[in-house]
Amino acid sequence: MQKILIVRVSSLGDVVHNMPVIADIRRRYPDAQIDWLVEESFASLVELVDGVRRAIPFSLRRWRKRWFSAANWGEIGKFRRELEAEKYDLVIDCQGLIKTAWVASWARGPLTGLANRTEGAGFEWPVRFFYDRRVPIESRTHVVERTRQLVAAALDLPAPQPTDDIDFGLDTKRAALALSQTGLNLPVPYVVFVHATSRADKQWPDAAWIELGQSLVRRGASIVLPWGSETERATSEKLAKEFGAAAIVPPKLSLPAVVGLIDGAAATVGVDTGLVHIAAALKRPTVELYNFSTAWRTGGYWSPQVINLGQANHHPTLAEVKAALAGFGLL
Repeated sequence: MQKILIVRVSSLGDVVHNMPVIADIRRRYPDAQIDWLVEESFASLVELVDGVRRAIPFSLRRWRKRWFSAANWGEIGKFRRELEAEKYDLVIDCQGLIKTAWVASWARGPLTGLANRTEGAGFEWPVRFFYDRRVPIESRTHVVERTRQLVAAALDLPAPQPTDDIDFGLDTKRAALALSQTGLNLPVPYVVFVHATSRADKQWPDAAWIELGQSLVRRGASIVLPWGSETERATSEKLAKEFGAAAIVPPKLSLPAVVGLIDGAAATVGVDTGLVHIAAALKRPTVELYNFSTAWRTGGYWSPQVINLGQANHHPTLAEVKAALAGFGLL
């Protein structure tokens, strides 16, 4: 029996893109015990992945805010002792950053990681000094394939192919239960709008969201506008006013509830951000909006239900988004 620790702590989209390696491992080692070290805010999402025995919360973001606190260092010491208590056959750092290689080195077991940076992905070269084994990856590699290739090499398995079945393993029944516990009343059909992103240059114009939403409302759909911060909630509420009674701005949702929300949607439309990558992982009707030529690196390619629009010299247009939704029978 293989006992494996996967290390991928952040960000939300990258955590989602890391999920298929669990199914890959289980195909070869169905009895493998797989733990996943992840930033605490994403642990509830990782717990939805079939085949993960335990999501181990990593609290670096919170620790950094009180770096010089004695209580903080006491918590870090406790975390390290608990991590060291488990003996792994293999530890795989899928992120390639100093912080992840450092904490991965605390675990007991041979440590494998990336040998090089791939285009557009984070990588810090000093990590090589932490690893017992380093795996080179071709520079122009999709983020999902980068991790799948790394894990396959770490286990001495044949390299996966992009045409292989890609299974993100999300438990939609548990996600639906989490959503039901919020008490939300969601008229069917509804379309999820993901307008928020950490970078302003990734956004889609409010005028386009409004015209698209009004077109969907005229066809009998409701619009759901989830949010994760007060700024995002304000934008959701501003857009919702344009859709009248057909708009729903939910309370702040847990990540399992968000998965349930997206899985039940007729479609999700959104910018390049974590919630849209969840929709693509669920293989639900998804329109991903890109303002950069990065869809090749992060866009969903594993389902015809996922449509990627836009690039650096051609931002996604309203007409293109409407045409994509028409293909789903919504317009």
